[in-house]
Amino acid sequence: MEFELHPDLEPLKFLLGTWEGAGVGGYPTIEEFNFGQEMSFTHNGKPFLIYTSRTWRIEKDGTLGSPLATETGYWRPRPDHQVEVTVAHPTGIVEIYVGNVAFNRVELQTDVVARTESAKEVTAGHRLYGLIGDERTTLGWAYDMAAVGQKLQAHVSAQLKKVG
Repeated sequence: MEFELHPDLEPLKFLLGTWEGAGVGGYPTIEEFNFGQEMSFTHNGKPFLIYTSRTWRIEKDGTLGSPLATETGYWRPRPDHQVEVTVAHPTGIVEIYVGNVAFNRVELQTDVVARTESAKEVTAGHRLYGLIGDERTTLGWAYDMAAVGQKLQAHVSAQLKKVG
């Protein structure tokens, strides 16, 4: 079933669809790694986007490896080009981001990070999403994280192409 796009979603419309590609990651507490990613943004006619992302390791020989992070959430546009985002991780972390949308670009910073007792200590995040390249068919994104006693710094980034 296809739904009409809610008018409030117009500033976020560029995100709609399924995106696939590859990225790099690292952090002071782990070794650098390459990963594949599938990210999707859908809607059901209401004033929010439904977001999912899954990643898997790409081994040194280029083969697909084990699953890595998975997350899901909702993106809610607000007045004056603002946006609120909720992201839930199966590892026991829930993040609430606030930010702004301008010219096919979204910048977000955490307002709240909550975690279960057994989850890794994550204290802050910063995310940037935007269309890049001459054709504007690539979604670039980057995630900076403060966790396990480390200050906010680069963690993962990727370039994804729209599929389907």
